[in-house]
Amino acid sequence: MARQFTNIAFTEGVKNAQTRYGSREIYQKFLERQGVSKDLLTDKEIEFIAARDSFYMGTVNSNNYPYIQFRGGATGFLKVLDETTLGFVDFVGNLQYLSVGNLLENDRVFLFLMDYAHRRRLKIWGRAKVIDDNPQLLEQLSDPDYQAEKARVILIQVEAFDWNCPQHIPIRYSEAEVAQIKAPLEERIRELEQKLAQFSPSN
Repeated sequence: MARQFTNIAFTEGVKNAQTRYGSREIYQKFLERQGVSKDLLTDKEIEFIAARDSFYMGTVNSNNYPYIQFRGGATGFLKVLDETTLGFVDFVGNLQYLSVGNLLENDRVFLFLMDYAHRRRLKIWGRAKVIDDNPQLLEQLSDPDYQAEKARVILIQVEAFDWNCPQHIPIRYSEAEVAQIKAPLEERIRELEQKLAQFSPSN
């Protein structure tokens, strides 16, 4: 299992906090046991990413303030191009360009992918590149069935990732997931209504 995220996330301040609150020894042993290797996306991460229709993206501006933006689209719009590269189409929004502007000054990016239905979450650290002038790549990453104005492509070189535990994640379902859950119940109701109709007085 890749552990590069500890090199990025475990700053001196974080290590001091872990020492202060009693978890530093646990994570130090964890790191020594796992070792450090390059973070390569496996089938587990690729499958998870392909099933998402949204994620949260964090950037940092030149004032050192973080900014988090919601990104949504058709299921699988965040695409895995290879084991270290992600890409997605950036759609036209409110024209503030906060995330894009931040990335032009600081290419560090953080993605937070949620699966509320199954209480899973994936964190990804990387470096992002904003691409405005590549129509072929824009078309390659586009979903022809998703009606949104395409603006640009953002490519992300994955530097680290980590899975979070399911603690405190509320269970929520998307409209599509609710429809999938309801389908067999609605079919069963139709069957029972048809049987009930056979015994109605009019028959």
